[in-house]
Amino acid sequence: MKRLLFLMGFTAFIAASASAQSKLSTTASISGFYSMSMTEMLDTLATKSQLRIVYDAAMIKDYMVTDRYMEEPVKDVLAQICRDNNLYYWLDPDQSIYIIRKPADVTRIKKMVAENKATVAQDRSKLALVRKDTMTEGRKPMVMQAFKLSGRVIDHNTGESLPAAMVRVRNTNIVTNTNADGYFTLLNVPADTCVLLINYLGYQADVFALNGANIKSEILIRLFSASKSLNEVVIRDKKKDNAMSTDKRRVSVLQISPAKLEELPNIGEKDILRSFQLMPGISASNESSSGAYVRGGTPDQNLVLFDGFTVYQVDHLYGFFSAFNSNAVKDVTLYKGGFSAKYGGRLSSVTDIVGKEGNSKETSIASDLSLLSANVFLEKPINDKSTLLLAYRHSYQGPLYNKIFNKFNTSTTISTGSGARMGGGPPGGGGGGFGGGAATATTPSSSFYDLNAKYTYAPDDKNRFSWSIYQGNDNLDNSRDVTLPSGISGGGGISSTDKTTYGNLGSSFKWSSRWNSRLYSNTLLSYSTYHSDRDNSNEITVKDSEGNDQTVSTGTFEKNNLKDFSLKSDWELQLAGKVKLLFGGFGSRQNVAYENSLTDTGTLINQNTKAFTGGGYAELELSPFNALQLKPSIRSTYYDLTGKQYYEPRFSATYTLTDNLTLKGATGKFYQFTNRVIKEDILAGSRDFWVLSNGSTIPVSSALHYIAGISYETNRFLFDVEAYYKKLYNLSEYSQRQTGRRPGSEGTLEEHFYNGNGYTKGIEFLMQKTQGRYTGWISYTLSEATNNFEVYGGAFAANQDTGHEFKLVNVYHTGRWTLSATWIYATGKPYTAPLTSYTVNDYTGRSHTFLTISAKNSERMPAYHRLDAAATYDLIKIDSRKTGSIGFSLFNIYNRSNVWYKQYSIVNNQVITSNVNYLGFTPNITLSLKWK
Repeated sequence: MKRLLFLMGFTAFIAASASAQSKLSTTASISGFYSMSMTEMLDTLATKSQLRIVYDAAMIKDYMVTDRYMEEPVKDVLAQICRDNNLYYWLDPDQSIYIIRKPADVTRIKKMVAENKATVAQDRSKLALVRKDTMTEGRKPMVMQAFKLSGRVIDHNTGESLPAAMVRVRNTNIVTNTNADGYFTLLNVPADTCVLLINYLGYQADVFALNGANIKSEILIRLFSASKSLNEVVIRDKKKDNAMSTDKRRVSVLQISPAKLEELPNIGEKDILRSFQLMPGISASNESSSGAYVRGGTPDQNLVLFDGFTVYQVDHLYGFFSAFNSNAVKDVTLYKGGFSAKYGGRLSSVTDIVGKEGNSKETSIASDLSLLSANVFLEKPINDKSTLLLAYRHSYQGPLYNKIFNKFNTSTTISTGSGARMGGGPPGGGGGGFGGGAATATTPSSSFYDLNAKYTYAPDDKNRFSWSIYQGNDNLDNSRDVTLPSGISGGGGISSTDKTTYGNLGSSFKWSSRWNSRLYSNTLLSYSTYHSDRDNSNEITVKDSEGNDQTVSTGTFEKNNLKDFSLKSDWELQLAGKVKLLFGGFGSRQNVAYENSLTDTGTLINQNTKAFTGGGYAELELSPFNALQLKPSIRSTYYDLTGKQYYEPRFSATYTLTDNLTLKGATGKFYQFTNRVIKEDILAGSRDFWVLSNGSTIPVSSALHYIAGISYETNRFLFDVEAYYKKLYNLSEYSQRQTGRRPGSEGTLEEHFYNGNGYTKGIEFLMQKTQGRYTGWISYTLSEATNNFEVYGGAFAANQDTGHEFKLVNVYHTGRWTLSATWIYATGKPYTAPLTSYTVNDYTGRSHTFLTISAKNSERMPAYHRLDAAATYDLIKIDSRKTGSIGFSLFNIYNRSNVWYKQYSIVNNQVITSNVNYLGFTPNITLSLKWK
């Protein structure tokens, strides 16, 4: 009865109040997906509408708001969230809004506000009296001493740490980045009334107000994902909405948001490494590789780390997928050059991938299903101190798969004759042919899988332990049959076997410890393996003069295995003032094996090399004054196969001329001890394998980097220009020569390592729109990559040389749709071609066929270009438990025939040229679902 009377009275009160209140006079509206606490949502509405919303934080502290709004009036949104949580709002004549449960709350909250104002006024009065007393006593006025502030940045929904998040004191140049576990320390914070600005790619920028209470302990900052958010809340700092960004405070650094990759066009799924190819300085014309060709470097010159262990093969399925499941990745940073002394063993660049730790708040299951692969992902809290993450991906051979790879294997143009070229000979005639050329038929059978698992245990706020494992494997079959025309000795055929199995297995155990607010360590024990087995053999069948079939078997079997066992420890020490010291030690034991055998003989090459690498590094981060940041460093490495110590001094600097304009530069020495050498085979194409430097036939390669750039950033745009010059020493290339092949003799295979030097140079331009419904960028790279090997007669264009690359990326958000399109143009790659063939008879009367070869890489492929597009629709509420999206992608829309590589065969002293093309027009659909 009492409850009924209360409800009747409250209803009457609200009705009477409604007639007495003024109408809420705001036309503001709000759009986007929100998942946040009630207090944060009310603050967002207040900012959007410029209204004063007053509430008792303790009363609504446990309430959450999770919903999507499409240009809905703020007053309607306010009414809805009150209704959903059994709350009401009271509107004063001055347009102040009070969030209440019952009528008495209005008076109570107003009284709280009045008391708070009185307390603040009294505190200010006391402070003024103290200052007056100190002045009258002839002392200096009281000034608050600058203090040290520590904290951690995490994901609000999952509790995962956010590495490399930027934390800045507003209106100052006091800024830092979080470390691998999300921790940060700010020194010389001027006052406890300062406001922190927090930015992290793929998340909503946030502000955190300091006060006398929260500075006494480590602060915890929770960021909300912006992957589905289209709102434009005003924040007084720069916020990047792109999937990728350039960090103007660091030299040659790119960062990617895995959560936003689905916005970009792709072949199969959202892909981490291939998305980097859309940025300047990273070649985008290598469809067959997810490996990074950075500033004229090769993929083996790029160090790829996943949770601290080295990944040696980063491709799946001919390079159309990268080896990393984006659902298992939290953060990716690529250093294009001049990188920290913390990283070593590579000449060109570093890609540092940090895996997800797992959701510490609730169990989450997600899946992606495309026409090429299936992907399932699980993360769950084991208890309040540990989490588990599992991710598995597997390709399958459906109708689209068969269409793609049948097209891939039959898009070969074949012609013959001396000087034969694509299309039947050189321009203007000549070259001859075989009555329309030969025909190819292929039944491809290729697949891949990868598995990620990670267990994280945090016994307290100071220590974190994690165990991560990754395994990926590919089985590729690109075998084909070629039917020869009757013009070649009455016809016949070539049965070509091209089967490859390769993969990685890597694991790491990491212990991260925060010893105090100034000292942090990260110690990692890791194991990584790589294997590659290839069967590249042919059976050639021709008819002799009597019409009988004659079969000749040729080809090779190759095996390459690498094992890497490593231990390293990285430390960060925040010193007094604006100085941070990074230092650490490392050790690695590697074992590399390479075996080569012929189809009709035994093993020709059987190498097995072991090496130990160990050393340490130290780096200072200095800020003599706020606008200038200096990073001098030194790395020292001992390599036991040469018995030498290698020193790598490095230096980088940034200078902020204004809030918008930054100058930057870097230089350094870099060594590489593990190389993937190019085995140049004119007939079969280039194939690579891993070897260890031995100081003689395979010297330790090195590089010198020189980088200079300038960045200009506004609230919505970023303009970035960087020039680089990279000098390379002791590069290695590999070839094989077969000798002693007489009748009845097995013969031998000689190995030849050729050594030389080289350089790469270029300039990169980037104009990026970073905010709003429409985002994207335009980039242009002018570059040159040149090698100089004495054996080839001097300087020549490197295999990866691309003179010009232009990239246009467009992303537009409208409602639940995200539309994107990219266009890429690049100069064709250089290659070496056989020009003619001739026959010589030896003293036994046996004939041998030889080729006349063009100058090294003197020929050029046609220019590369393609247009891709994608559309993603957010499935926000399929039912009460599911969220997700459906994506449509169109790859190579105008069906450009871009040449991948050329293959050559010699039949009866005639050269058959085959152009193996990249993918033509390829559509795909991907469905992503998430269960919580």
